Amino acid sequence: MNAVEFQGVSKSYAIYDSPGNRLKELLSLNRLKRHQDFWALHDVTFHVKRGETFCIVGENGSGKSTLLQMVAGILQPSGGTVAVNGRVSALLELGAGFNLEFSGRDNVYLNGSILGFSTRQIDQRYKDIEDFAEIGAFINQPVKTYSSGMVVRLAFAVAIHVDPDILLVDEALAVGDIYFRQRCMRKVHELRARGITILFVSHAVSDVKAIGDRVLWLDHGRVVEVGQPERVIAKYLAAMTQKDSTYLRLKAGTEEQRPRVGPVRAPEVVETIPNIDHRYGDGRAEVIGIAIFDERGRTAHLLEPCSHIVVRISVRAKEDVALPMVGFMLRNQLGMDFSGTNTAREGHEMPPMQSGDIYTVDFHVELPELYPASFSFSPAIADGTLEGYQMCDWIDNAVALQMTRADQEIYGYIHLPCRVEVNARIMGEEPRPAAAPEPAPLLEKRIG
Repeated sequence: MNAVEFQGVSKSYAIYDSPGNRLKELLSLNRLKRHQDFWALHDVTFHVKRGETFCIVGENGSGKSTLLQMVAGILQPSGGTVAVNGRVSALLELGAGFNLEFSGRDNVYLNGSILGFSTRQIDQRYKDIEDFAEIGAFINQPVKTYSSGMVVRLAFAVAIHVDPDILLVDEALAVGDIYFRQRCMRKVHELRARGITILFVSHAVSDVKAIGDRVLWLDHGRVVEVGQPERVIAKYLAAMTQKDSTYLRLKAGTEEQRPRVGPVRAPEVVETIPNIDHRYGDGRAEVIGIAIFDERGRTAHLLEPCSHIVVRISVRAKEDVALPMVGFMLRNQLGMDFSGTNTAREGHEMPPMQSGDIYTVDFHVELPELYPASFSFSPAIADGTLEGYQMCDWIDNAVALQMTRADQEIYGYIHLPCRVEVNARIMGEEPRPAAAPEPAPLLEKRIG
């Protein structure tokens, strides 16, 4: 039996131009239609298996929150059937389910009783909820006095301590500070390991790829695609890029004038793309090849910790490209964007390209000590600046290589270069600072 099943589900809302039209329709006993139907969801069909982490992505207004509210039982469908099997705990819009006049403590007991817990059962969980929320004495103050971060802290603490079979999380973690957000994500991973079914809505695609077993993409209330996170997210990002010429927008600061750098030498053009998982862009320029070389200039078949590699990318213009940028994204085996760079990020402004021009760019990279896993390189060419650009061509996972094991254990994903100093204090003696090695020379990145 699935945890959640939607079969042909639709949800509509009546939109009135004015309050008067609502009254006229009511007085006519609904014989006169004075409203327009807005369909928040239209013929949505999917299922969520027990123990699955099911993520939902889409633009604002695509129907994600409406869908979760149906799973929670807050909304009823206008058509189709919704089946939910198990106790649901929901972390929906900020403050949902809380009485703002009640204290945090009162709301803990209120929410617990709604879910069928006795006062004694809530008593047994209260200390854990209070400790996880970390809002101190505010637990006894009215919720209306809380900041948005405090509200989400308490809401998440309640949601995870009521033994849910199904946990709903609707972008609520976006308002939390980074420390609490990391704790929440660790808890989500813990719940996954315990076999809790999770429906997770987020605009942070890196989170979706990190925890999602499957992803549903909604657009204007309709299902665009359901499938593996890597594939669905790639198509979703491609669609967003096509819709808006700005694929990535950073805060514009005072930008120093960058020197125009022409080709100092002519590296060999590469015209091989080992793999194409997904490809998108406006097509005005294209990636024609990518290759990874080791420090001896040989084609790399493995990645070694603390080694020097060259990521060579060749691109060709099909039309004029005024401000070409070439770069790549390094992803780990979970599909997470691990690290990336491009010519503009490294301070190089490439000459404009005319139709038929071929540029080859070498990224000289010093690899740190990384966890032994598979890493992929996704090359790209865009037209514009860091503040705003149009994607010409992006290839997902064009090259995949295995990182070999480091000489020593890696705790986490990466070992950061570190210099240690120990101040030893012995009883009755003055402190004796231990000798420390000289700091390692800084690693250099070059782009030719």
